[in-house]
Amino acid sequence: MYKDEYERWLQADLEDPDLRPELLSIQGIDEEIKDRFAVELAFGTAGLRGVLGAGTNRMNIYMVRKATQGLANYLNAQGGTKSVAISYDSRNKSELFAREAAGVLAANGITAYIYRQLMPVPALSFATRHLHCDAGIMVTASHNPAKYNGYKAYGPDGCQMTEDAAGAVYAEMQKTDLFKDVRAMSFEDALSAGKIQYIGQDTIDALYANVEAQAVRPGVCKTAGLKLVYSPLNGSGNVPVRHVLADIGITDITVVPEQEYPDGNFPTCPYPNPEIREALALGLALAEKTGADLMLATDPDADRVGIAVRDDAGRYRLLTGNEVGVLLLEYICKGRIEQGTMPKDPVMVKSIVSTCLADEVAAKYGVECRNVLTGFKYIGEQIHYLEEAGHPERFIFGFEESYGYLSGTYVRDKDAIVASMLICEMAAYYRSVGSSVLKELERIYAEYGRWLHKVDSFTFEGLSGMDTMKAIMARLRAQAPAEIAGHQVVRTADYLSHEMKDTATGAVTAISLPAANVLTYWLDTGASVIVRPSGTEPKIKVYYSTKGADLADAQAQQQQLAAAVEPLLK
Repeated sequence: MYKDEYERWLQADLEDPDLRPELLSIQGIDEEIKDRFAVELAFGTAGLRGVLGAGTNRMNIYMVRKATQGLANYLNAQGGTKSVAISYDSRNKSELFAREAAGVLAANGITAYIYRQLMPVPALSFATRHLHCDAGIMVTASHNPAKYNGYKAYGPDGCQMTEDAAGAVYAEMQKTDLFKDVRAMSFEDALSAGKIQYIGQDTIDALYANVEAQAVRPGVCKTAGLKLVYSPLNGSGNVPVRHVLADIGITDITVVPEQEYPDGNFPTCPYPNPEIREALALGLALAEKTGADLMLATDPDADRVGIAVRDDAGRYRLLTGNEVGVLLLEYICKGRIEQGTMPKDPVMVKSIVSTCLADEVAAKYGVECRNVLTGFKYIGEQIHYLEEAGHPERFIFGFEESYGYLSGTYVRDKDAIVASMLICEMAAYYRSVGSSVLKELERIYAEYGRWLHKVDSFTFEGLSGMDTMKAIMARLRAQAPAEIAGHQVVRTADYLSHEMKDTATGAVTAISLPAANVLTYWLDTGASVIVRPSGTEPKIKVYYSTKGADLADAQAQQQQLAAAVEPLLK
């Protein structure tokens, strides 16, 4: 079967000149052919994601067209005039894929609104809402290595597509032959006919205005003298992030020159992820050279941001996503109360794998903390519920431990533009009152206890990888550990079966969140272990949360847990 599909591709008049040489290079190599053609990229709530190349298990113009035809069929089945917003980042073939998607939509009678230049995830979420579109498409593979690209699909609310909608699109894709059944027209013809329209500067300006409206202490950056090093990691954050920072008064910005301009090969950071030190190495070196107060980096699609701050000894410390999330929550709560801008019955939202320290900080300031499944669409969903109830202003902040943050309701995905602005504002304010980001973090730890959060990833590559991951999760459900590293498991949660269980009494409590393949174990020490397969990569992630008398104590606990958990994932 896969050999037949390979031959069909080989005989086809392929429009992308990069594909045929690849097909010819694997002739007679069964494993290579099988890897590209035995399966097809699945379309889920995160859309498509895969390695660039030829085949049904690769990202290429034919899979992009097929996915877009599925989306078009789904939208047109609802009746009425439809429109879709499109954006793309700096990855290889991102602009090509975005234009191909626009051409398919146009051929199916759907108006496509597309940015003239690469723009980040928050710009796509904003345009989808601002232009009242029925869906959105963001061409990106987020922080994956250069060989990847992807296709995120969004609903009319600006959130990533729901499971039901993604399932309906995938069902339409399954009916579609990628060579025979896709309707498409050239980008230029569709543009001339008005079926594709460029998103205007007015929409971009409206995005910037909405971001800047989230300032907690407007004007504080103009006089603080903050010195910043910034890296867009060769991605889409360069223009919007610097524009907003300039507007609020951050003028002393040194951009990492090797990472300033779009480059889908990411030559200086093979894994362009602001969560890891390697990606920030050039920025850290430049910060040391210039004596910057703060270094920040946004990922290629500019929905995540990582930071490093200078301590009193002049060294730079990378902060985790949990630490930045708690710092921003504290800053927003305290600042809005002082400024008289805190809404009645405020709400913040975080994922279940993010730090419990945020729950404690929120409680101190009278803020309701809602815990949701991993995936920023669930944070966006909570904003939607508040909007339906007539009180969207109650939402003050949302974050995930994976470096994604949002303040404001103008978008429904994580936004590194507003996060960069608030991080700089926070640093500028603390500097202006004789404190610092690190001093404030240590004050928080002194008040609430020394929490530590660590994530380990276990990779399962190849066609059998997903089956291995499924087997591991099934085994953990069938044989739940009674203890981990000598510490008794006192409570468990299975978000797939919606059950939370007290292991001492056997009492079961229902979990009201949507079904998710996540297992949580709480220990008698107060520590917790969460096991979750990634939704976008062939990985099982394990989240450790420990609370110690000091950092060394919390680290020792985490290391003991990690050593005990590793054998369970083999």
